[in-house]
Amino acid sequence: MSEMLPSDKLAIIDSFPLPLCQPIRNHRATIFKGLADIGYNASKHLCFYGFKVHMLVTLSGYILNYVVTPASVHDIKVVYELLEGRKQSIILGDLGYN
Repeated sequence: MSEMLPSDKLAIIDSFPLPLCQPIRNHRATIFKGLADIGYNASKHLCFYGFKVHMLVTLSGYILNYVVTPASVHDIKVVYELLEGRKQSIILGDLGYN
Protein backbone atom coordinates (compact mmCIF):
# COMPACT_ATOMS: atom_id res chain seq x y z
CA MET A 1 0.00 0.00 0.00
CA SER A 2 2.81 2.44 0.82
CA GLU A 3 4.11 2.16 -2.75
CA MET A 4 0.72 3.18 -4.14
CA LEU A 5 0.07 6.25 -1.96
CA PRO A 6 2.39 9.19 -1.25
CA SER A 7 3.16 9.05 2.48
CA ASP A 8 3.14 12.83 2.96
CA LYS A 9 -0.52 12.95 1.84
CA LEU A 10 -1.73 10.04 3.99
CA ALA A 11 -2.67 9.84 7.67
CA ILE A 12 -4.49 7.30 9.83
CA ILE A 13 -6.96 8.30 12.54
CA ASP A 14 -8.08 6.01 15.36
CA SER A 15 -8.79 5.86 19.07
CA PHE A 16 -8.18 3.46 21.92
CA PRO A 17 -9.51 3.13 25.47
CA LEU A 18 -7.46 4.11 28.50
CA PRO A 19 -9.27 2.32 31.35
CA LEU A 20 -8.50 3.34 34.94
CA CYS A 21 -10.06 0.37 36.73
CA GLN A 22 -11.55 -3.07 36.21
CA PRO A 23 -15.07 -3.04 34.68
CA ILE A 24 -16.63 -4.33 37.92
CA ARG A 25 -15.58 -1.06 39.61
CA ASN A 26 -16.81 1.31 36.86
CA HIS A 27 -19.58 2.90 38.94
CA ARG A 28 -17.53 3.11 42.17
CA ALA A 29 -14.30 4.57 40.76
CA THR A 30 -13.28 7.95 42.15
CA ILE A 31 -9.90 8.48 40.48
CA PHE A 32 -10.05 11.50 38.13
CA LYS A 33 -13.64 12.11 39.24
CA GLY A 34 -15.15 14.85 37.08
CA LEU A 35 -12.65 14.24 34.27
CA ALA A 36 -12.97 10.55 33.43
CA ASP A 37 -16.25 8.79 32.79
CA ILE A 38 -17.77 5.57 31.46
CA GLY A 39 -17.49 4.74 27.78
CA TYR A 40 -17.96 1.72 25.56
CA ASN A 41 -15.20 -0.27 23.86
CA ALA A 42 -16.97 -1.66 20.78
CA SER A 43 -14.15 -4.02 19.79
CA LYS A 44 -14.29 -5.81 23.18
CA HIS A 45 -18.03 -5.25 23.77
CA LEU A 46 -17.20 -3.82 27.19
CA CYS A 47 -17.93 -0.67 29.17
CA PHE A 48 -14.95 0.95 30.86
CA TYR A 49 -14.22 3.88 33.18
CA GLY A 50 -11.44 6.19 32.10
CA PHE A 51 -10.36 8.13 29.07
CA LYS A 52 -10.09 7.66 25.33
CA VAL A 53 -6.98 8.57 23.32
CA HIS A 54 -7.64 9.75 19.76
CA MET A 55 -4.60 9.80 17.44
CA LEU A 56 -3.60 10.91 13.99
CA VAL A 57 -0.50 9.05 12.76
CA THR A 58 1.50 8.63 9.58
CA LEU A 59 1.63 5.35 7.68
CA SER A 60 4.90 4.56 9.50
CA GLY A 61 3.34 5.26 12.93
CA TYR A 62 4.73 8.73 13.63
CA ILE A 63 2.26 10.65 15.83
CA LEU A 64 1.02 13.82 14.12
CA ASN A 65 -1.56 14.81 16.74
CA TYR A 66 -3.48 13.35 19.68
CA VAL A 67 -6.36 14.27 21.97
CA VAL A 68 -7.29 12.69 25.32
CA THR A 69 -11.01 12.83 26.15
CA PRO A 70 -13.38 11.32 28.70
CA ALA A 71 -14.30 7.77 27.66
CA SER A 72 -17.82 8.69 26.56
CA VAL A 73 -16.75 11.14 23.82
CA HIS A 74 -17.52 9.73 20.38
CA ASP A 75 -14.70 9.56 17.83
CA ILE A 76 -16.40 11.91 15.38
CA LYS A 77 -16.46 14.73 17.98
CA VAL A 78 -12.66 15.20 17.90
CA VAL A 79 -11.94 14.89 14.17
CA TYR A 80 -11.69 18.64 13.52
CA GLU A 81 -9.38 19.13 16.48
CA LEU A 82 -7.11 16.29 15.32
CA LEU A 83 -6.97 17.52 11.72
CA GLU A 84 -6.48 21.21 12.54
CA GLY A 85 -3.47 22.58 10.66
CA ARG A 86 -2.70 19.27 8.93
CA LYS A 87 -1.90 19.02 5.23
CA GLN A 88 -2.70 15.33 4.66
CA SER A 89 -5.37 14.98 1.97
CA ILE A 90 -6.11 11.27 2.52
CA ILE A 91 -7.29 10.27 6.00
CA LEU A 92 -7.97 6.61 6.77
CA GLY A 93 -10.25 5.73 9.67
CA ASP A 94 -12.74 3.13 10.85
CA LEU A 95 -16.54 3.48 10.85
CA GLY A 96 -16.44 5.53 14.05
CA TYR A 97 -15.33 8.48 11.91
CA ASN A 98 -18.20 8.29 9.40
